[in-house]
Amino acid sequence: MKNSPTVNQAPEPMSVKPSGAARPLDRAVEVGQRLFDGLFIYGALALATALYPLHWETRHTFAVAAAILTFYMLAELHGLYRSWRGSPLRRELIGALSTWATALPILLFIAFITKTSADYSRTTVLIWFALTPTCMLAGRAAVRFALRSFRASGRNSRTAAILGSTQIGVQLAQRLSDPAFGIRVEGFYDDRLADSSPGNARVAVADHAGPFQKLLEKAKSGEIDTIYIALPLRAEERIADYVRQLANTTATVYMASVVFCSELMQGQWSAVADIPVVSIFNTPFHGLGGWVKRAEDIAVSSVLLVLLFFPMLAIGIAVKLTSPGPAFFVQRRYGLNGENIPVYKFRTMSVTEDGPVVRQAQRNDPRVTPLGAFLRANSLDELPQFLNVFLGHMSIVGPRPHAVAHNEEYRKSIYGYMLRHKVKPGITGWAQVNGWRGETDTLEKMQRRVDHDLHYIDNWSLLWDLRIIFLTVAGSRAKENAF
Repeated sequence: MKNSPTVNQAPEPMSVKPSGAARPLDRAVEVGQRLFDGLFIYGALALATALYPLHWETRHTFAVAAAILTFYMLAELHGLYRSWRGSPLRRELIGALSTWATALPILLFIAFITKTSADYSRTTVLIWFALTPTCMLAGRAAVRFALRSFRASGRNSRTAAILGSTQIGVQLAQRLSDPAFGIRVEGFYDDRLADSSPGNARVAVADHAGPFQKLLEKAKSGEIDTIYIALPLRAEERIADYVRQLANTTATVYMASVVFCSELMQGQWSAVADIPVVSIFNTPFHGLGGWVKRAEDIAVSSVLLVLLFFPMLAIGIAVKLTSPGPAFFVQRRYGLNGENIPVYKFRTMSVTEDGPVVRQAQRNDPRVTPLGAFLRANSLDELPQFLNVFLGHMSIVGPRPHAVAHNEEYRKSIYGYMLRHKVKPGITGWAQVNGWRGETDTLEKMQRRVDHDLHYIDNWSLLWDLRIIFLTVAGSRAKENAF
């Protein structure tokens, strides 16, 4: 934005469109911060021993390993590696400093109970304890400065919209105008332009981007990444209605007004500069959760791709020889945040439908080939999706991806349907191991599938993933309705 908005002036949109590299770069920054924190802990002790001077010994290696492990665990508890986009630098610096300060007594306690405290020079330890946070703070300030310059050119930016042309909305836009945040406010949306209530100044009519329905359309099409609801407390019923409709988008939604909302998915308090906001719809895979989930996917998929290479090769040849058409069927489906992804399967039908109308497989479906019926009954047609998992399109466990045509059909009828796409789609999921797979010939069946998917997203844990994998292989309900 070129100018900070006032009460009668909305922020001017940037001429540079937001870069598609926003999320990959954010992940790279998160990974880089983790690596650099570990290097700072190691480098500070190495420098301290060199200044004293001392020779690096095995005990120093153990001390560094204990410090890095302790710091990483505390950092996850403090939310140190979650996205700081929109938050002031001082909040991040205080978080890093408090994490290291919490780690110090734990390290001293470990040295005490292992009776190794006398093995270390007090001067060296004091230099280490003081130098480490200094490096961390300087490193974070440098990253913020680099990102500020990078985002000022319009790169690594995300598009946000403010729902509610209110005073708090104007204040949000003012805070978000800082190039360091990398957030481009696309506009103010509100169904009501006139409001004579005291203290509820609104933006000028000329700066009004449109009504809520226009915002909803843009959110559904993926043009808006983040929505800040900035409506007054008395608009609770209207807010509740907006939230219900936004549940059918993949936009991240924050509430900038303190109102009651019982339908939070991974709700977390955050801040835009000095304005507190709470997320309504978010993903569970931030920080350590995302790392664990991705590590699980890479480990399982890589092992299975190796073990299943020859069986998959045999199935591909058999499909090709037993019916006309390709061995593989590639269908467009919605992935994380509603992005189109190619999903690989062995072809099991005489057709390869992937258009605006896709008819679901039915029991005794004449389109299914004899070999295809066997593959579908045993879920062998989905083996190529382990390649999707390895490439990062999908996860081992998650909501099953539906054809694009089915997504567009059901998002209009089922509340919260698109929230399934706040995580990567999976080869198997909580709905599938509970028997909710196969044809959804009634709206109720799809509703039950979506309910199970959203319950999984809101309560995810690694142990639950392992339980679902076990039930997929050995459970009695996993093969129900497989045809």
